[in-house]
Amino acid sequence: MAYTTIDNPHKFFNTVLYTGNASTRSITGVGFQPDWVWTKSRGNINNHNMYDVVRGATKRIFPNSTAVETTTSNTLTSFDSDGFSLGDQDNVNANGITMAAWNWKAGNSSGSSNGDGSITSTVSVNTTAGFSIVSYTGTGSNATVGHGLGAVPKMIITKGRSFSDDWLTYHESIGNGKYIILNKTDAEASSSLPWNSTTPTSSVFSIGSSGTTNNNGGTIIAYCFAEVKGYSKFGSYTGNGNADGTFIYTGFKPAFVIGKRSSATEDWYLFDTTRDDRNVMFRLLYPNADYAEYTAATRMDFLSNGFKQYNTDNKFNGSGSTYIYMAFAEHPFVTEGTKAAGTAR
Repeated sequence: MAYTTIDNPHKFFNTVLYTGNASTRSITGVGFQPDWVWTKSRGNINNHNMYDVVRGATKRIFPNSTAVETTTSNTLTSFDSDGFSLGDQDNVNANGITMAAWNWKAGNSSGSSNGDGSITSTVSVNTTAGFSIVSYTGTGSNATVGHGLGAVPKMIITKGRSFSDDWLTYHESIGNGKYIILNKTDAEASSSLPWNSTTPTSSVFSIGSSGTTNNNGGTIIAYCFAEVKGYSKFGSYTGNGNADGTFIYTGFKPAFVIGKRSSATEDWYLFDTTRDDRNVMFRLLYPNADYAEYTAATRMDFLSNGFKQYNTDNKFNGSGSTYIYMAFAEHPFVTEGTKAAGTAR
């Protein structure tokens, strides 16, 4: 059984939906002050947008793009006690366009100095939920960066703020001698440079001389995730190419799953239970692309203790292909406090 110390995952991760009105407004219903907000228009072709408390409101980066960080006064303007406030910019608030916003709780602050690594970083961290936001300046030489989690990160997503480059991503299932790119369809690639061929520890992650993760003088943001039993899972699975597809055990009923065929070229995929409030899951978004929400054929089910593929599509379940994923819970399979079992939808 997957017991957990987080009986209510919605205290740390939650999805909200809204319809744009092209006017200054507040979005509520998150249930906490979000420290990392990821938005995407569902109804039209527009960039994904990311905001966090360490970089500060009004500073956005695009998960599907190599573009540098931009500062705009009319996008996300503040992080509030139960959500966030917006301006009238089309990417986040186009009139009449349906929107999704995924929200995570870190340290509810702009961060504090962390000297655990050879590079001093600024970290906003929530050790209970296994999530930290880390900002640092590269040196161009082998280095370590403190992440504040007090546990080993299973996944690290990095992006240069002051320079144009890819979103290099570490995933434990791929290993420290490889990387995968959030904004591209590329398969995993081998290189010692991004992570210095060194597995993260409970205090630091390592970076080599890569111009992407360690650009000399460049400012870089990293989103770091440690696994919390019954709340988050970062793993891999092998597709079977069968309509009665692979089952992936997480130990909780998922609320949100991002995945990628890591062994070959393919889009990333994103599903959540707020846009799809019942099985089967078919409202698909692509983290690496600006596409509008796609209503797919039958893809997968979110179950009480994991998710199961119901397709033969190479994007999700190609025979013999390897896939990585990150998942967050709607409900743990078994809670620590009540021992109440989660149920399928």
